[in-house]
Amino acid sequence: MTADSEAPLIDRCRQGDERAWDALFDLHYAASARFVFQLSSTFSREDVEEICQETFLAVIKNIGSLEGGSRLQTWIFRIAANKARDYRERQQAAKRGGGQTVISLQEENEESGAPLQVAASLPAPDALLLRAECAAQMDLALARLEEPCREIIQLRYFGDLSYEELASELKLNPKTVSSRLSKCLDRLEKIALEVFGGKKTAPFSV
Repeated sequence: MTADSEAPLIDRCRQGDERAWDALFDLHYAASARFVFQLSSTFSREDVEEICQETFLAVIKNIGSLEGGSRLQTWIFRIAANKARDYRERQQAAKRGGGQTVISLQEENEESGAPLQVAASLPAPDALLLRAECAAQMDLALARLEEPCREIIQLRYFGDLSYEELASELKLNPKTVSSRLSKCLDRLEKIALEVFGGKKTAPFSV
């Protein structure tokens, strides 16, 4: 949907039309969940659901501030990226404060008294571990980027926005989008080299 075609739906939402809100959620919830899931290698399905709930509560509260000409989905993605960042910071604060629950492998089920069953590992555990470590390091690299760079990379590669959509949303011309994205990817590569201990990586391409 284009910004123009979304305008009637947005107007109905602003008027408190419950069916319009249902349509908005049906159109954008799944895409927003996929977007959030890609923002951090540590997010579980429950994390994504909680972030999406916070995101759409913010959408309900702030739908009146959506500017004409902006795509609704991109606006939601930007809110979701902020909510995901805040959520991740709360997670990290909880870990530093000892908020993690540790489960012993010898712990028993309270009802049956039988040992707790630990889920079997997926195939190729060494490869999975390596991929998880790389994803976690890439998360660290992205987190160290300045907000404008992090946002344009997230929208381009995780939100799958075209150059034209980025230009419209960020109020830039397409050539500026291409130049800024290239510079931000160079910046990300430098940070990634530091995070990965000097090993060259190529996580994205323009």
